Amino acid sequence: MTAKQNERCDIRIESGRKIRLVPEPNRDALNDKQLVDYREHRAEFIEWLRSKGKNPGKREGYSDYTVYETAYKTARFDRWTWGEDGRYTVPPRPEQATEYMDDVVAYRDVTNATKGKTEEALMRYYRWASGTSHVAEWNREQRFRSGGGDAPRDYLTRRERRLVREEALETGDGWRVASIVLTSLDAGLRPVEVARARPAWVDTQNMLLRIPREDSSKNVDNWRVSLTSRTATALEHWLQERSDDSMYDDRDELWLTREATAYGSRSLSRLLSRLCDDAGIDSGGRSLTWYAVRHSVGTLMTAERDLKATKDQLRHKSAKTTMKYDQVPVEDRRDALEKF
Repeated sequence: MTAKQNERCDIRIESGRKIRLVPEPNRDALNDKQLVDYREHRAEFIEWLRSKGKNPGKREGYSDYTVYETAYKTARFDRWTWGEDGRYTVPPRPEQATEYMDDVVAYRDVTNATKGKTEEALMRYYRWASGTSHVAEWNREQRFRSGGGDAPRDYLTRRERRLVREEALETGDGWRVASIVLTSLDAGLRPVEVARARPAWVDTQNMLLRIPREDSSKNVDNWRVSLTSRTATALEHWLQERSDDSMYDDRDELWLTREATAYGSRSLSRLLSRLCDDAGIDSGGRSLTWYAVRHSVGTLMTAERDLKATKDQLRHKSAKTTMKYDQVPVEDRRDALEKF
């Protein structure tokens, strides 16, 4: 390490504090070349935060406290993406920020204010990254407020799942919406998986989705995902209906919107919002995005079976990701103690 590089390992801020450009856990995950590259990446980002991140036009930066918090929260996020991808890359893709917030941070045993600070840190990260690299902006509607209190976790209850299913079956556009909703209520499909789904995935005879490795959003293994008999029947009807629809000529997607475009996070969240409104479901302060469907599968599968079943059904690469669903109610834990 050169003297110049050594000087840039830390950035000193007010009250004698310092920001470590590359925190120790991140350093341990990198080889020498990656470390040099990542240090430069971090130095540019932190300098931007301090000099003009708050208001670039007026060259107004954030406070040292905000820079400190943002630096460490984004480093933790970077480290998580390396573990998920199995390789070093910066900056992470915007969809990874969405997954990190909705699948990891949302289920941490911390206040909503703490979750909000992480969300705001990532928003700053992508404001900088989108202006300095090929990475697109992170189009995120903030779900957690750093000054707010705790709100219910964003998953559908058993009753709400039933109401959403029934409302989907009432739609007047054939089996398309019903098959998307029923399949996702079983498989916990991520938005990207709804977009990537192909007719070849569907095995109605064995009541399975067979997701090949190349189409899995995690791209680590082939997956066999259980379906209920009702969902398999809905998919049978949809496949027949789809084969008669000219919109799907020369298209391999299992589902398309009415505009013949692939589904995305926004279109699916709008669909769920409409179904919830029509079913009279009160969000109760929750932000019921499409991930609420997936989280409901994880929460209820864990309650009914175990974490291994949840890991397989939700196609998690790491058991650590599944652990967030191990939320045993305090009453159940108390009952267990009474039996000791």
